[in-house]
Amino acid sequence: MGRVLLAAPRGFCAGVERAITTVEEALRRFGPPVYVRKQIVHNTYVVDDLTRRGAVFVEELDEVPDGSLVVFSAHGVSPAVKEAAGLRGLRTIDATCPLVTKVHKEAVRMAEEGYEIVLIGHTGHEEVEGTHGEAPDRIHVVDPARPGEVTAKGRVTWLSQTTLAVDETMRAVTELRERFPDLVDPPSDDICYASQNRQEAITRIAPECELVIVVGSANSSNSRRLVEVALGAGADAAYLVDRAGDADERWLDGVRTVGVSSGASVPELLVEELLGWLAARGYADVEGVTLAEETLTFSLPLELRSARKSG
Repeated sequence: MGRVLLAAPRGFCAGVERAITTVEEALRRFGPPVYVRKQIVHNTYVVDDLTRRGAVFVEELDEVPDGSLVVFSAHGVSPAVKEAAGLRGLRTIDATCPLVTKVHKEAVRMAEEGYEIVLIGHTGHEEVEGTHGEAPDRIHVVDPARPGEVTAKGRVTWLSQTTLAVDETMRAVTELRERFPDLVDPPSDDICYASQNRQEAITRIAPECELVIVVGSANSSNSRRLVEVALGAGADAAYLVDRAGDADERWLDGVRTVGVSSGASVPELLVEELLGWLAARGYADVEGVTLAEETLTFSLPLELRSARKSG
């Protein structure tokens, strides 16, 4: 009846693998409960699975008992959060993705050099809040769709949330440069390699698809971007689903080719679940389309490496 184009890379990136393994290793090493500030990654299945295994997810540190162990999520935290944890006597493990840490370090250096920093990102996202906290008097957060709203003076540079779509970021930078002709670029691209690879892979398959289904949770920025990129690249329709059960059979009406991908915080078993759902409805012919091979890995946080050595 129809075929499926299965995009690759998809699913877990190195930063997500590291963050999830951090919580798993903390549970194994220290036993439950292990508290986690915010969702370790933005995926409902992952959070529910770790909760069953003894992780306790909290919004803020005041929900964590004094002296307890708390893990900071992959999205990063501000210096103020780290300071508050120290004042509470909390034991901490920092699972911030190293690529997010890189942006934090860039923000600190640029602020120390006297720049006003325009941070392109979504207000309220944990990553943006953490980066902004590195130099709140110097960093101006601006939505990528509304870069003209920013106010800054003097020497101006820009940084971005790592999970944005490349095209939307560069459009925002172009508009910013019209307003600030001497806008200084950061030393390196902030958009994470995994976000770029997944966006490019879905761009490759979207023109051949009447329908694209992206597996990912609604609060996952990089997953939502994949839906937007698919539509922009020529797919007739694109939807985000947390699980296969969220898909709607009516989406398949008149569809010959379905594109499938998943966000960087999505376990592969959820993609397999969707492929099974599609196969049961006549879309059993699956063709993999691989844009790049990802081999990057990150070491576990220093706190766990030290614990391993001492143990």
